[in-house]
This record gives sequence, C-alpha cells and structure tokens, in this order.
Amino acid sequence: MSQNRFLLLLILGLLSAIGPFSIDSYLSGFPSIATDLKVSIDEVSYSLSSFFIGISLGQMLYGPLLDRFGRKKPLLIGLVIYILASLGCVVVQSIEMLIVLRFFQAIGGCVGIIAPRAIVRDTFPVQESAKIFSTLMLILGVSPIIAPTFGGYMVAIWGWHSVFIVQALVGFILFVSVLIFLPESKEADTSVSLHPKAVIPSFWGIFRTPHFFTYAFAGSLISGSVYAYISGSPFVFMELFKATEQHYGWIFGLLAGGLILSSQLNNLVLRKTKSEKIVNVVIPIQVAFGLLLVSSSLLDWLNLYNTIFLLFLYFCCQGFSFPNTAALSLAPFSKQAGSASALMGALQMGIGALAAALVGYGANGTSLPMTSVMAGCAVIGFLVFRIGGIILEKT
Repeated sequence: MSQNRFLLLLILGLLSAIGPFSIDSYLSGFPSIATDLKVSIDEVSYSLSSFFIGISLGQMLYGPLLDRFGRKKPLLIGLVIYILASLGCVVVQSIEMLIVLRFFQAIGGCVGIIAPRAIVRDTFPVQESAKIFSTLMLILGVSPIIAPTFGGYMVAIWGWHSVFIVQALVGFILFVSVLIFLPESKEADTSVSLHPKAVIPSFWGIFRTPHFFTYAFAGSLISGSVYAYISGSPFVFMELFKATEQHYGWIFGLLAGGLILSSQLNNLVLRKTKSEKIVNVVIPIQVAFGLLLVSSSLLDWLNLYNTIFLLFLYFCCQGFSFPNTAALSLAPFSKQAGSASALMGALQMGIGALAAALVGYGANGTSLPMTSVMAGCAVIGFLVFRIGGIILEKT
C-alpha cells in the first residue's frame, strides 16, 4: 500500500510540475530567443502570457471532461497535445508562432495541473488533502530548482530550441506513466452534461459557494504575485542586476527552495493546527513582505542580495498559503471535484496571466513593475480573504 501511495504521489507530483517546468526551463533563454527572433525581451514575455491564458482557458475545458469521462482519458489526450505543441516550438521562425504554440502547449499541459487535484479529492479525506498538497509541492518544487539551471545550461550549450525538445520528451514520459501506472480514481459519469447550458451554471454554482469563493479567489490572487515574479525576474536579475543565465537559474532555484521548505513545514504544522488558522496567520505576513518589496523598490533600496532575501521570505509564506487555500477551496465538493479544481486553476492562471502582462506592460527599466504587481496581488487577495471570512461567519 505504501509503495502504491508513493507511486501515485510521484506521478501526481510530476504531472503537477509540467506547467511550472514548461515555464521555468525556458526563462533563461529569453535573451537568446529575443536575439534569434529579432524582438525585445519584453515581446518574448508575451509567450509567457499566452501560456498563462492557455492554462486558464484549458482548465475550464478539462474540468467537465474530467467529471464526465474519468481522470485518465482527458489526461492522455492533453499530454498528446502538449507533446505536439512542444515539438512545434522547436521549429518556430517568428515570435508570433512561438506565442501561438505556447498557447496550445498550455492547453495540453494544463490537464496535468487540475487532474492531480481532482484525484487527491477523490482519494483522500479533506483534512488529509492539505498534507497531500504539501507533499506534491515537494515534488513540484523540484522543477523551479532544476529547470532554470538546467535550461540555462541547455541554452548555453545547444541553444534555446533544445529546451522544447526536452519538454516534449518529458511529456512523452508522463504519457507512458499515466497510461501504465496511474489508477483511475473516478469512473465515467454519464449524468455529467457537457452542454454549455449545464456546464456554465455548474461553474457559476461552484464559484458563488462562499467557501470556494473565499479561499479559491483569495488564494488565486496571492498566487498571481508568483507569476508577476516569473514574468519580471529575467529582466530584474539578468538585465538590472547583471546575473548570468546560469546564475539566474541558481537564484531561481534558491527561491524555490524557500517554497519547498515552508510547504514541508506546513505538513508538520497541520498535525496540530487546522488549515483555517494557518491561512489567517500567514496571509497578512505575506502581504507585509509584498509591501516591503515595493516600498524598497520605490526608494531604490533594492540590490541583488536584498531582493533575493525578501523574495525568499515572501515565497516561504506562499508555501503555507497555497496548499491550505487549495484544500479549503475543494472541501465542499465531491462529485464536482474536477470542475471545482478546474475553476480554481483557471482563476489562478487567469490572474497569473494578467499579472504577467501587467509587469510587461509597465516595464520601465526598474524592478518596480514586478514588485508593485506582486504587492498588489497580495493586498487584494488579503481583502478578498477578509471579506469572504465575514460572509462565512454569517452563513
């Protein structure tokens, strides 16, 4: 049983990591892509925004499919789309084609984000779910540590095209793993309608559930700050602070280490404390670090080292806030776990796409666009969390 549990969590963790891996592994190639395609780095960042948009829309597509056809079939179809789009990115000749193919790569790969959450909800009780999400974050966190460093060396030795070859290979390995080793956690349910007249009210019913709205929306807003960092960090570290591609990979990995460390500490804290109490403490602290980042940027106090330090503390908070808000968001749902997971993921990625686009749009040669969007996401998420908490107390 323990071996089966380990294999299940390993596959789910690797599936969850396909999205972050697809982002992190090519970030250090931004300057090379810009040079080869004769565009600016800011224009290359639109391929990141299109990826976020694809993930957001794709999750809304897969949610009902996961509830209707079970978990494995949509997973396999999505991975095939991801593999084909990754191979297409290898041969692009223009930034426009890269942006389009990254969109379809996200459409395929996003099923690896929402299906594991639905499978966790199928397989484990609610209080156990937060612990499982923290465990998945341990596997998920390996991607930001390995991928940027790996991508930096790949770009330096074989060029940025090689990164997408590796992504296609990873997609193929996951396809085989799901096909052979992943058990089906939910059988097909013919009572789930795929007609828009049924799907849209179903999503709306989930969204307007106070429990879901409070934790999913607040958690998604706070997570948006992570995507603002992902979008802005190549410029801040490699252009502003003159870090090399390899050094950027190490910095990215170090910050991801804070996320991993805190997510595992969250597992220990959950033995004695409920998820609700954890988010009540951690979210205000995360807001404080976000405000400290943007104020330091405004006062021109940021340098390479204190930027890394403040971001490390910020992501330590994220390691506590994400698994608990995710578990609390899905708690009220069983039959609709796939749709609820999809809606939560769509919120996260939709807000993430907007945050990433705002960073690119506000580019002014400083760290302020990145830090201000990060702080803004945290503050608005905190306000939603507080307002939602008041509503929950009255229901």
